[in-house]
Amino acid sequence: MKALRKFTLLAAAGVLALSLGACSEKESAGGKKKSGSDYPNKAITVVAPSGAGGGWDLTARSFTKILAETKLVKQPMTVENKPGGGGAVFMAEYATQHASNNQMLFVNSPPIIINNLKKEGNSPYGYANTTPLAQLTRDYGAIVVKADSKFTDLKSVLDEVKKDPAKLTFAGGSAPGSMDHLISIMPAFEYGIDPTKVKYVSYDGGGEAITALLGGNADVIGTDASSVKEFVKAGKVKVLAVTSSERLGGDYADVPTAKEQGVNAEFTIWRGVFGPEKMSDEAKAYWDDAIAKLVETPEWKSEVETQGWEMEYKNIDDFKKFLKDQEGQVQKLLEALGMQK
Repeated sequence: MKALRKFTLLAAAGVLALSLGACSEKESAGGKKKSGSDYPNKAITVVAPSGAGGGWDLTARSFTKILAETKLVKQPMTVENKPGGGGAVFMAEYATQHASNNQMLFVNSPPIIINNLKKEGNSPYGYANTTPLAQLTRDYGAIVVKADSKFTDLKSVLDEVKKDPAKLTFAGGSAPGSMDHLISIMPAFEYGIDPTKVKYVSYDGGGEAITALLGGNADVIGTDASSVKEFVKAGKVKVLAVTSSERLGGDYADVPTAKEQGVNAEFTIWRGVFGPEKMSDEAKAYWDDAIAKLVETPEWKSEVETQGWEMEYKNIDDFKKFLKDQEGQVQKLLEALGMQK
């Protein structure tokens, strides 16, 4: 009798354990996170490694805004601007002080590769010191002047530079040898002008470069087409050329490409999101899933259109392969310009 009672108690305990386990699995399947799988459980910071108003800043703010609006991320998300060295200053801090900080992401584009490969102002840190999470968009370079500038097309600028390379001041929102600099001088290089002779002044972010142009401290800026869209609409600047292979639509439908004007200068500006080098598997899986859902939402598609970008999404695996290919292309370009390390 005692043995039977003991068996009955053990059986009941077993049923209870199974029942609790089943409930736990149901809770997990129903959306409640399992123990140890609570990422993100703190606020997320997304860094734009530039001043306000440029392409990185706009991308970071759009990214956080739509993730919040669609409730794909329920923790608070803030954007922080950390300008300096075309992104190189922040990269040094991120790689050395935040290598395991799952709560801090950042936005970047070709400069993360360029800064690591160029000779002047070289950054010892590149995308290999991060966890690439996703490519979000594609943009193109633009050669921009003030609305009342005497220049009406790309060749008129290049002819002036050919006569006297130091006469005009080119400006951009990144350090010498970085993206805006390459956009600025690439047409000159392709036009037979020594790019090292072109006068280039760097600013911390596209917003500051546009301010310099409007204030008369620069004659021409090389920047990303999307960041000057509102200034084009307001009639403050005019775009002489874009570095796409074909004409863009919308506000840039009437702007010829550099190639149309006989200057073989093409440059694609991708933008993506990165995490720390030692990001946890849990955090990587979370962002891979969240961003894949983000890019399918009508809110994100509308935001991309509003900003004048083009959709081009790549997940973690595809983005890593793409960056490796881009590294080879940038290396060749810097070698041609004599700027490789």
